[in-house]
Amino acid sequence: MDGSAILARLRARLGARVLETHEHHGDHTAVVTREGIVDALGYCRDDALLRFDMLMDLTAVDYLKFPGREDGPRFDVVYHLYSVPHNHRVRLKVRVEQDAASVPTATGLWPIANWFEREVWDMFGIRFEGHPDLRRLLMYEEFVGHPLRKDYPIERRQPLIGPNV
Repeated sequence: MDGSAILARLRARLGARVLETHEHHGDHTAVVTREGIVDALGYCRDDALLRFDMLMDLTAVDYLKFPGREDGPRFDVVYHLYSVPHNHRVRLKVRVEQDAASVPTATGLWPIANWFEREVWDMFGIRFEGHPDLRRLLMYEEFVGHPLRKDYPIERRQPLIGPNV
């Protein structure tokens, strides 16, 4: 199944929960509503013609200073799916507002989402509702803020930790 057919299948199944789709340079992307992302991911995993059996990556993008996104949601949460049996891939995105930076967890679908979501929480401060253990993954617990946010002050001093502090 080619990428255009995958996107058409997602639009047919999810209806208005697919906000937009696009195909650029061989990458096929569907932007899905926050409320529809778990259904979309589950459908991608379970549908026999799609069978996206691998969550390759889950990350986020901060569009705080991105031209054209000044009035839109600040973040995108991005899911990269791959099907081993069909050798095809797709990208799903969810737009997330700064004031309500949360998305339902995908840990019930792919266990690897656990660590991906912890990394996104740690780096961007986006919460995953229903996550079984949402805590920092890369930074230490005393770290203040989320370092991949575009407004994170790079000169900021962090609390010192360790036995000789």
